[in-house]
Amino acid sequence: MMKPMTSTMRKLMWYLMAWLLVGVVITALLVTTANTSWLAGLGFAIPVSLIYGFVAASAYYVCRSLPMAKRQFFLTLVIFGGASLISGLMWLALCYAWNYLAFALRQLIGFGPVAGSMTLPGNLIPVTPQMSVMLFAAGSCLYLLSIFAHDVVIAFENVRLADRRAAESRVQARDAELQVLRTQINPHFLFNSLNSISALTSLDPAAARNMTLELAQFFRQTLASSEKELISLNEEIRLCEHFLAIEKIRFGKKLQSDIQIADAAQMALLPPMLLQPCIENAIKHGIRDLTEGGVIVVRALIRGDWLHITIENPVDPVPGDTVGNGHGLKNSRLRLQSMYGDKARINWTRSNDTFLVEIAVPQAVN
Repeated sequence: MMKPMTSTMRKLMWYLMAWLLVGVVITALLVTTANTSWLAGLGFAIPVSLIYGFVAASAYYVCRSLPMAKRQFFLTLVIFGGASLISGLMWLALCYAWNYLAFALRQLIGFGPVAGSMTLPGNLIPVTPQMSVMLFAAGSCLYLLSIFAHDVVIAFENVRLADRRAAESRVQARDAELQVLRTQINPHFLFNSLNSISALTSLDPAAARNMTLELAQFFRQTLASSEKELISLNEEIRLCEHFLAIEKIRFGKKLQSDIQIADAAQMALLPPMLLQPCIENAIKHGIRDLTEGGVIVVRALIRGDWLHITIENPVDPVPGDTVGNGHGLKNSRLRLQSMYGDKARINWTRSNDTFLVEIAVPQAVN
């Protein structure tokens, strides 16, 4: 919500300082054109300027009542011109009132005319008809300047408000996109796990029970981290270890893992459920197709301002019919792009008998 220049103490102080400067300028003009002393001029111009500053603050509401997008020349001229003329009359009346009141106060406390001033009887400064015209014109111009200043302030506030709303919209869109990507990942893993449990129920009930317990533990930790935008690498590795425990029940000794995390990388932050799809991909499209199985190697370290993670697994040199469409890796890439833009990356390459996933995330320590 946009507010006038006097809405906060800081703004009010700057606003009053601006009108103090206006009072000094008017004093200089009085000293130059009306043979008024600096003391009398300041005593007249400073209070009048400060009081009129609050009258001129109404220009904010005049500007708000006529947004720039809806302004027409004639209507703008009538409203702004009329407001300026009325304010000029108010300024002139204020000048007359304060000029007489200040003189009366000086007489009351026993001060005579200020040295060097040529005043009319009953006045602090001389107010001739020509001076009245000048004061009226000055009041009208000051109000027009106030309208211009408030127009500029409102334009800047509109730009800032538009930028803030755009940023909020981007954040909401990113959060919605991330939520969609998460819903694509979690059910995918759940369905695969339930299929494995179903297959083991008749073959190895004990293994099926252990897999169910591991699955429950995995999703318990997943739910705990699902509301977080970032988790530590240490937490993510624990989730992956539960996933591997589930899959090792299914594949037995055919599936091995080697996880090497540098001490400096333990508390580095990354999006939750980022590594699990990569490991799942390594099993589904690598280990599962190999008769002798293989080892999934996960390494993580901090290099400069980046967290670097690699997931490497053996693959069949001759791809079979189970080559996937890479949804898990593509979702991981989309999540990183949504959160980091071009500041993070994930790439994957396949050689003759090895598949390698490389992830780089800007370093953040929990």
